[in-house]
Amino acid sequence: MLHFVHVLSMAPYKTASYFACWRQTTVMVLLLYPSEFQPLTTMATIGKATKLSVATLAIMNVTAVVSLRGLPAEAEYGLSSAFYYLFAAIVFLIPTALVAAELAAMFSDKQGGVFRWVGEAFGKRMGFLAIWLQWVESTIWYPTVLTFGAVSLAFIGMNGAHDMALASNRIYTLVVVLAIYWIATFISLKGMSWVGKVSKIGGLVGTIIPAGLLVVLAVIYLASGGHSQLDFHGNFFPDLTNFDNLVLASSIFLFYAGMEMGGIHVKDVENPSVNYPKAVFIGSFVTVLIFILGTYSLGIIIPKSDINLTQSLLVGFDRYFDYIRASWLSPVIAVALAFGVLAGVLTWVAGPSKGIFAVGRAGYLPPFFQKTNENGVQRNILLIQGALVTLLGLLFVVMPSVQSFYQILSQLTVLLYLIMYLLMFAAAIYLRYAMKKANRPFRIGSKGNGLMWLVGGVGFLGSLLAFILSFIPPGQIAVGSKTMWYAVLVIGCIVVVVAPLIIYALRKPSWKDPSTTFEPFHWEDEVKSCE
Repeated sequence: MLHFVHVLSMAPYKTASYFACWRQTTVMVLLLYPSEFQPLTTMATIGKATKLSVATLAIMNVTAVVSLRGLPAEAEYGLSSAFYYLFAAIVFLIPTALVAAELAAMFSDKQGGVFRWVGEAFGKRMGFLAIWLQWVESTIWYPTVLTFGAVSLAFIGMNGAHDMALASNRIYTLVVVLAIYWIATFISLKGMSWVGKVSKIGGLVGTIIPAGLLVVLAVIYLASGGHSQLDFHGNFFPDLTNFDNLVLASSIFLFYAGMEMGGIHVKDVENPSVNYPKAVFIGSFVTVLIFILGTYSLGIIIPKSDINLTQSLLVGFDRYFDYIRASWLSPVIAVALAFGVLAGVLTWVAGPSKGIFAVGRAGYLPPFFQKTNENGVQRNILLIQGALVTLLGLLFVVMPSVQSFYQILSQLTVLLYLIMYLLMFAAAIYLRYAMKKANRPFRIGSKGNGLMWLVGGVGFLGSLLAFILSFIPPGQIAVGSKTMWYAVLVIGCIVVVVAPLIIYALRKPSWKDPSTTFEPFHWEDEVKSCE
């Protein structure tokens, strides 16, 4: 999601927004290796003279999180979808933003991001696991968002039935997914200048304008007497005894991943102990409101029985445009959404891989993974990442439908990302005791650790709940063999978690790049001082 308003109003942050806008995980790269990202140095310097307002930071948080891609998944629940959005905001969105803000401010002068945060608490092995999960999660996530892009392109035509049939075709989707991804990869190998130019336009055209337009169309439809497919007299509270009502909803946690990006700017806010929480709550409220209104807008025009995770957003626009007799706009919005996906992928491809690359240079990955091209881009990591995406794309062959493929990869993404968040929440609580006297420019609670236990504990338990629910196959979607479903999720999690532990155990001193520097962890400093 493009950092558009912030780019216009805060020009000094322009370059940083290229990384922090589109994909939630790319934001952490800005924290990860400040010596390699001049924008952070610029921000720190300018921040002394120009402080961010509460409103500006709230807008930044919103634009870093909001995406339209997942709205159909929650439209399944009708009126009760608002409950899920609010629940996830309370137990995950707000805790994530507050905890990340304390950790970011605490280690703002040191490299590492989530690697630093978790490593300070639980050691280098767990820190490496956290940054690894962040990278692999984003790699697995690419096919799901590119599937959305492929579906968008399918709706460029003017024949609705033909468009829907094409969007459901697995061969078509696979070809488009791989084509867009590898185009984005080759562009990324040329450096970040191209990425920044495309992402600025793509965020506005592919996300912000369509989001506002969808809600406006729903208002026009209802105001002019259109029949609502959404039962506004239904139950706000869902039947929580039915696990099927919770499984798809667990993916909503990933909707909110990215609010931690605001932690980068915690020291750039006047009186952060008061104003940062204000920005978090305002940003959270606006984010939830956009998601609720967007989801309701789809539910108003599409019957619950017709909701499709990959197609319904485009179908919703089609039906609204047909209602106002402007069907010619359907191909326009399809192109806009597809362009937004391409623009975002350009940033995603380069972002998280840059993070694992920086940590790898500190001695955590073999020299092969540290190779760059003439532009200084992490060539080998990008190529390996592309090979993994291609392999995942071949799952189209064994999954019963594009929708089931989309859902199982989305669930695996959620599982991996939530493991990282579990580590982050646990680290924040642990560091309150391991680093009692450390300077905390932003602190959850002015005295004691009670509020940290409450906020971090709620975030941890909320993430744990979503993690458990994500293993259960959704009853609303045909996922084919349940054996295949469980096998992909369980084996996928085990392989991804074990791999970095093996790499860490096999690491050698020769892996460290002599030209890189990495500040020691606090517990390493304490050992040296005792010698």
